[in-house]
Amino acid sequence: MDAEPPTDGLPSAPPAPSTAGADPRLLAAVRMRLAREGGDPAPARVAAAVRAEGAVLGDAEVLSLVRLLRADLSGAGPLDPLLSDPAITDILVNGPHEVWIDDGAGLRQAPGIRFPDDASLRRLAQRLAAQAGRRLDTAAPWVDARLPGGARLHAVLPPVAPEGVCLSLRLPRHSVFTLAELVASGTVPEPGARLLRAVVTSRSAFLISGGTGTGKTTLLSALLSLADPAERVVLVEDSAELRPDHPHVVRLQARPPNIEGSGEVGLHDLVRQALRMRPDRLVVGEVRGPEAVMLNHQQTPTLAP
Repeated sequence: MDAEPPTDGLPSAPPAPSTAGADPRLLAAVRMRLAREGGDPAPARVAAAVRAEGAVLGDAEVLSLVRLLRADLSGAGPLDPLLSDPAITDILVNGPHEVWIDDGAGLRQAPGIRFPDDASLRRLAQRLAAQAGRRLDTAAPWVDARLPGGARLHAVLPPVAPEGVCLSLRLPRHSVFTLAELVASGTVPEPGARLLRAVVTSRSAFLISGGTGTGKTTLLSALLSLADPAERVVLVEDSAELRPDHPHVVRLQARPPNIEGSGEVGLHDLVRQALRMRPDRLVVGEVRGPEAVMLNHQQTPTLAP
């Protein structure tokens, strides 16, 4: 995810459920019981399963286990508090004991956030892949998909990742920065901003390029917000990341193949459809295939990062 304008200080994430002090055998037994019963792991069901295993626990301990197991079975486990932090744009997991985040101040390790073992991280990666309708197992050891909530998921399993499961989550941005705000934060110099405004006003075709986290999506969203409100903007994206502040935006999103390998809708197909939708501005979120040739030969003003 693109870097946000710099902020003062670092946000503090709420504490994550911890397995410290929990009996691994009890956790495994309760998890298996809930899996056999099926259904939603509601707090009452989890608490009943804990007590059904014959464990003598106080109310506070039962409550702690309920939170832990619900996060493990239906949430994002130890990552839950990170996903609820609006400042975080990237969560990178390098094996069960190493979690990194980007909250606008660059990558840093998330203190106290870890998984009990590689198996729990693998379960989370497979559950997230299933939510996106994708397969993740030994036969298909990697996945690149968009989750229902808008987050971009990428995961790789061993042995392709020999040091453990690697999981990457790119979270959707909650706000759009104006070009003036990017100038005020020092992200864009004022002379550069004047040039960019002129490019948008002249309706010229242009390309934004750069490495991961350099601000491509942030800048393009800001520039699209400068487009004339009377213009029709058609977005073609692999994953819906652009958030222009504009009254007339139409979105087209690519679709990966299903588990059987069929049903794929690529950017090339969507660009062809977009050209028939009377776009004043056609925006392609990621150009890396034959769609680039189509963009080069059509007459509609094009923005393609």
